[in-house]
Amino acid sequence: MLKPLTVLVTAGMMLSACGGWRDSRVNPSNWFGPSNPAPVATSADADANPLIPSGGGKGLFARPDAVDNTIPITRVTELKVEPTTTGAIVYAVGIANRQGAFDAELRRVISEENAKAGILAYTFRVDYPEDATPQGAENTRTVRAAASLSRKDLAGIKVIRVEGQQGALESRRR
Repeated sequence: MLKPLTVLVTAGMMLSACGGWRDSRVNPSNWFGPSNPAPVATSADADANPLIPSGGGKGLFARPDAVDNTIPITRVTELKVEPTTTGAIVYAVGIANRQGAFDAELRRVISEENAKAGILAYTFRVDYPEDATPQGAENTRTVRAAASLSRKDLAGIKVIRVEGQQGALESRRR
């Protein structure tokens, strides 16, 4: 009876000393902090008409280029960066302007400014049906998207930012 009790007490004392792991920088769950709101810069390209052809001659039987009908989601409400064994997964949740949004994606924004600052920026884009759909309740307009990042993609990254039309959320590395 004395021997198992001694082993149990010793094991309990050793495991209680491991409590600092949760707050350590070595723990991958602490690599990115919670998301915070951030302002979004608007561009003049939002008013461009996608129906006007950009020109360029093609052959008679050439297929037309695919038209990108996606637009940034109205509002990004949640951003999570969860570490994996091969890198991380960026999860984003947003509220669309109306019901029926589909083909949601996190599209990477590539710029020299972001690369120098260590920012990995995404635009949360969705497509809407051609026919009119009701606006509906907020929970019926909720859209989710995710992007997988490798360790190579995360090298030198300090901030992960997801932008929408009315704002952005970003998560910083601790």
